[in-house]
Amino acid sequence: MNNYKKAYIAGGCFWGMEELFRTRPGVMDTEVGYIGGENEHPTYKNHPGHAEGIEITYNPSITSFKELLDYFFRMHDPTTVDRQGNDLGSSYRSAIFIQNEEEKNTAEEMIAIVDASKKWEGRVVTTLEPFTVFWPAEPEHQDYLVRNPNGYTCHFERFAESFLE
Repeated sequence: MNNYKKAYIAGGCFWGMEELFRTRPGVMDTEVGYIGGENEHPTYKNHPGHAEGIEITYNPSITSFKELLDYFFRMHDPTTVDRQGNDLGSSYRSAIFIQNEEEKNTAEEMIAIVDASKKWEGRVVTTLEPFTVFWPAEPEHQDYLVRNPNGYTCHFERFAESFLE
C-alpha cells in the first residue's frame, strides 16, 4: 500500500501541463481531464464550465503540495484570466481545486509568495475552487505530447528558480 496523494490543477491546455509535470520528482502519475464544470461525463466537445485540468498523483515523501504549486506558478502565466497562449475561454483558466483546508491554506500562501516576488508583471488571478469530480479526458488526450512530440503547447518553465528560495 502506498501513501500517494492527488492534486488537481488547471492552467491552460492540459497537454502541456501534463508533459511538464509528469517528469517532476515525486510525481508518480498524471492524467488529463475536465474539472469544475456543469455537466457529468464531459467530453472535449462538451465540457461547459469545466477547466482542462490535470490530476497529479504524487509521493508526499518526495515532493509536497506546496512544491507542486511552486512549479505550477512557474510553468504557466497565473496572471491572465481565462487564457494561456493562444487558448481563450474558461476552459483555460488558472485554478487550483481544493480538497481540504490544508490545501486551501497552502494555495493562499503560495499565491501571496508569488505576488510578493513581483516576478510576474500582474497579480495572480488563479482561482481556488472546491474539488468536486475529476472526469478523465478521452484516451487520445492522455500523454498527448509523448505520442506527438511536436504537438501544440503553450507551457514552458518561465522561471528556473523556485518561488520558495
